[in-house]
Amino acid sequence: MEGKVVVDASVVVKWFVDEEHSREARLLRDAYASGVIDLACPSLLPYEVLNALKYSGAFGEEELKEVAETLDDFQLTLHDLSGELAKKSVELAMRKGITIYDASYAALAELLEVDAYTADEELLRKAKGRMRHIRDLEL
Repeated sequence: MEGKVVVDASVVVKWFVDEEHSREARLLRDAYASGVIDLACPSLLPYEVLNALKYSGAFGEEELKEVAETLDDFQLTLHDLSGELAKKSVELAMRKGITIYDASYAALAELLEVDAYTADEELLRKAKGRMRHIRDLEL
């Protein structure tokens, strides 16, 4: 795999917690950090990751601040929900019965013509298309 992929919050959360498929998620992170691939995501990703980690109960205030800094340091390519991404996100959300949040990852992958990685089984089942489960990562 070379080039660019879209990554969703369910995968990025696994960079910070040990759970099923964290190994694959970290392989993707490391490939990005070493310049093998580029990661793109909707600009809502940091909000979703920090919120999920907050509600996991495993992170205190200072730890969450460190995670926020780490996410910023990664310099992920963030795409705002505007223009074609906004239109495609709404379209997919309405047609696939998913949230605008989830649809934005699938829409970004379609617009960039790249794969998107998730650990969200329901999103994978509903969105299909360019969505891939992180367990199927091949580097």
